[in-house]
Amino acid sequence: MDHSWSREKGKKEVVMLSIVTALCLLGDSMLYVVLPLYWKEAGLESLWEVGVLLSINRLVRVPLNPLVSKWYERSGGRSGLLLAVVLTFVSTAAYSLQGFWLWLIMRGIWGLAWTFLRLGAFALIVEVADNGNRGHLMGLYNGLYRLGSLVGMVLGAILAAWGGIQTAALVFAGASLLAFFPVLLSIRPSFVKEPPRVASAPSSNAVSLFHWPKGMAVTMLTGLFVAMCYQGMFTASLSRLIELFHPTMVIGGILIGSAVISGAVQGARWLWEPWLAPWFGRLSDRYGRGKLFVMSMLAASILFICVAAGLSLPLYLLALLGIQVTATILTTVMDTLAADDASRRENSSSAMMVYSVMTDLGAALGPMLAFWIEERAGLPLLFTGMGVSLLLVSLGWRSRRVLAYRS
Repeated sequence: MDHSWSREKGKKEVVMLSIVTALCLLGDSMLYVVLPLYWKEAGLESLWEVGVLLSINRLVRVPLNPLVSKWYERSGGRSGLLLAVVLTFVSTAAYSLQGFWLWLIMRGIWGLAWTFLRLGAFALIVEVADNGNRGHLMGLYNGLYRLGSLVGMVLGAILAAWGGIQTAALVFAGASLLAFFPVLLSIRPSFVKEPPRVASAPSSNAVSLFHWPKGMAVTMLTGLFVAMCYQGMFTASLSRLIELFHPTMVIGGILIGSAVISGAVQGARWLWEPWLAPWFGRLSDRYGRGKLFVMSMLAASILFICVAAGLSLPLYLLALLGIQVTATILTTVMDTLAADDASRRENSSSAMMVYSVMTDLGAALGPMLAFWIEERAGLPLLFTGMGVSLLLVSLGWRSRRVLAYRS
């Protein structure tokens, strides 16, 4: 009875933290739709500056992860989330001002806020979950906070069209302050275990960063690879790939361009994730994460190769949506595998910090690698290469040796 109540309380905290994250994401997500159209209102001089502003928040997260992890180890938890809300409010409200350098600083501040939110969520899930529900809770968190991205893009476009980017920024800045209530009322003050103090602290830290057990190293490197493929290369090059094979489509007599098609394909994921991500997480709890991971990677490899070859428009859209489904599965399973590893370590926050660094690094490197390969070999070869790489990684995970590390 007590165990069931504890599980329900932990689930409620995860749901509340996902709402906090969704509220904080509103302003950031709004920019991906609004800034490329209203960049002059922000005082920018070129679209190149837009690209820098939309990517710098990911780059700054790489060195910030260790610092935020240390913060959580010393403060215990809730204070980091409260600081994230404050930083979100400041950065989002500043989007109503003008100037590239001001925006660059604010985007860096948002990168810090997101690092607090992400590592805080990882730490809370490791604390409240067990092997029987960790996948479900990770999927629940990932799925629910995506609603913030969806609302931010749709409502942000409407607000910007009505009153400009300044209006949208101020509305979303005010909305982010609502996140204080679930943090203060529903999330425990401390959910990060302080690592045990040992005599040789420096060498212990070195071991935690550079000498992972083999199974954990597999998780970290695979997390980097998956983030690079999906969050980096696929997201950055999707609209250009659609333009190459199907630049336009006609629905009800209306001509729709590749940018709209790309937005619809990516937005579809945010619509289904609140339901599919927890469901796939529950499947991984029940039937094993390794099996689900391998099957999803195999399916993804086939789909990537198919879209590189070119298909009729209906099949092409189905293949792209299929890739988005595998993105939901792989993101949920990878996050849960990392949490599994962290739960077995005395310093769980350190393990999740390194995982966060690896995924942020993969997401930041992905677009640069995608455009570099596209210039030299073309988009079909880029997507074929991703498909072949996914196949090789899935075969590696399928081997008994790797799966033994995961047991």
